[in-house]
Amino acid sequence: MTSPVSGQSPGARYWEWLVGTRYVRSRHRNSFVSFISLISMAGIAVGVMVLIVVLSVVNGFERELQQRILAMSAEATIEGPAGRLDDWQRLADGALADPRVRAVAPFVSGRGLVAGAEAMSGIAIRGVDPAREKDVSGIEGLMREGSLAELQPRSYRVILGVDLADALGVAPGEQVLLMLAEGVVTPAGLIPRMRRFTVAGTFRAGMYEFDRRQVFMHIDDAARLFRLGDDVSGLRLALGDLFGAPTIVREVATALGGGVLVSDWTRRHSGFFRSIKITKSILFVILLLVIAVAAFNIVSTLVMVVKDKQRDIAILRTLGAPPGGILSVFVIQGAIIGVIGTGVGLALGAALTLNLETIVGFAEGALGFKFLAPDVYFISDLPADLRTGDLALICGVALALSLLSTLYPAWRAARTDPADALRFD
Repeated sequence: MTSPVSGQSPGARYWEWLVGTRYVRSRHRNSFVSFISLISMAGIAVGVMVLIVVLSVVNGFERELQQRILAMSAEATIEGPAGRLDDWQRLADGALADPRVRAVAPFVSGRGLVAGAEAMSGIAIRGVDPAREKDVSGIEGLMREGSLAELQPRSYRVILGVDLADALGVAPGEQVLLMLAEGVVTPAGLIPRMRRFTVAGTFRAGMYEFDRRQVFMHIDDAARLFRLGDDVSGLRLALGDLFGAPTIVREVATALGGGVLVSDWTRRHSGFFRSIKITKSILFVILLLVIAVAAFNIVSTLVMVVKDKQRDIAILRTLGAPPGGILSVFVIQGAIIGVIGTGVGLALGAALTLNLETIVGFAEGALGFKFLAPDVYFISDLPADLRTGDLALICGVALALSLLSTLYPAWRAARTDPADALRFD
């Protein structure tokens, strides 16, 4: 009959799991070692939980930033090489013929100065067709007062960002003076082209770039202001595939005959998203060190177990257990610590992330202050976006570090000489 630890009979390898799991639990004189095992599990769980929450918050900021940018900027644009696009109706119809293009809206853009009751400011002017603009941007949903429908041809009305309106000291119904750098030559010299506009409403996008600088007016008024006639500056496109924008807009422009300038949301705001990705990578590496420290605790735990179990190891070896079986015992013990710690961290991290806004709201109410002041940050709530890919990466790395931490102690246990271990017993 074969020995139960010789590994020759069916199911004999079960002893490795039995012994490995037994060493994880507290039993009499090894209770301190089991306590250290619990500390290692807790350390891995905390590290995994913190990493999940932090990366989810970064993902949330990225999502919010993307939504706010796309609410104000088109997913893709086609513009004339000299700042004006003639025959734009034909180009718009041709773009809409592509099934990947959901909507097209013309626009006129330029820069100027606006003067209000209290101040003067540089601005970015965008002339839009209210009926078409709502199909390519989310500006209508950002309105605080008024609506895009109030922008009518020859009405000379404008919609301002809330920060710009506050800086100028104007409100809906009041007038502002808009000036262009292009002037009119008179006997008295060069006089800037000026026109009074009535403030029809305000919007808040939540980003300083738009709330402090952007001005909307009807496309006909803008074309007259910039003397474009029937031409426009370009076309704004809404696409079915957001992340395919760079490829789609190039292919659409090529199909239209070329000779135009193309751009998309990833190019215009690449700096924002690049900085977020860099920040996310740095945070991942830094917080991964927390998991690494907890995983290294497994090394000390298993070394103590190996030292404490010298006699047990020697007895198993004399009963026929191979070195590989002894190594498996301690790898299993370390793996159990890693799996339990990672699983608990995953559960806690996911639960905390999914309820983060509620938890933060409760904490703000209890402490009496806002963690994200709306007058400083472009959002007032702490966003979180839990992504499956991040969860898989975090758990995979945590488990890998846990398994790597078991190799040296397990190798030392496998090299134990039974004669030396039992010499004084």
